Amino acid sequence: VQLQASGGGLVQAGGSLRVSCLASGRTFSYYAVGWFRQAPGKEREFVAAIGWGDGSDKSYAETVRGRFTISRDNAKNTVSLEMNSLNAEDTAVYYCAARVGGIYYHSNNYDYWGQGTQVTVSS
Repeated sequence: VQLQASGGGLVQAGGSLRVSCLASGRTFSYYAVGWFRQAPGKEREFVAAIGWGDGSDKSYAETVRGRFTISRDNAKNTVSLEMNSLNAEDTAVYYCAARVGGIYYHSNNYDYWGQGTQVTVSS
């Protein structure tokens, strides 16, 4: 599967942004999809993930829980991350990743990666 992340940009603190991950392939529903982010000088970190199938299995990092919402539309081969109440600490390159099976929190467990999209929050 090939992934393409999009939707990043510049937003003021307190604002909202949606990033999306478009996947190729006809078996997208078999894949769990995670969002990770990497800020300059920092390690890549888990943000959120959604399970395969109907996406009822979801998980969030503590730093974004209650502010970010992950969702999937298998008919459109898309996973989206709605980000609200953004702050400067959310500034990073956001990557989507996919794996067959369940949700994992470590990037090493994901086999397919998108190219990343920059999210910048101005304070």
